[in-house]
Amino acid sequence: MRNKMKKSTWITLALLIYVSVTAALLLPNNTETSTTEKYVTVIVGYVIVGVLWFVLRKKEQLQQKRREEIDKTDTNQ
Repeated sequence: MRNKMKKSTWITLALLIYVSVTAALLLPNNTETSTTEKYVTVIVGYVIVGVLWFVLRKKEQLQQKRREEIDKTDTNQ
């Protein structure tokens, strides 16, 4: 059986790549903001992606638990 990547994982990886590329390309050229603001912006982006990963993982776990309960009740009938 092929090991399928979970939705929470690939969405998180895509967003991490996006935040990293955006930070690497756009922030050094931005002279309007201070260095501290640049770092805070990137860190907040990573924190948001981390929270999103956590929420998506919990959602997947709840869906899996519901599927197992439905399967259990279907076999009992």
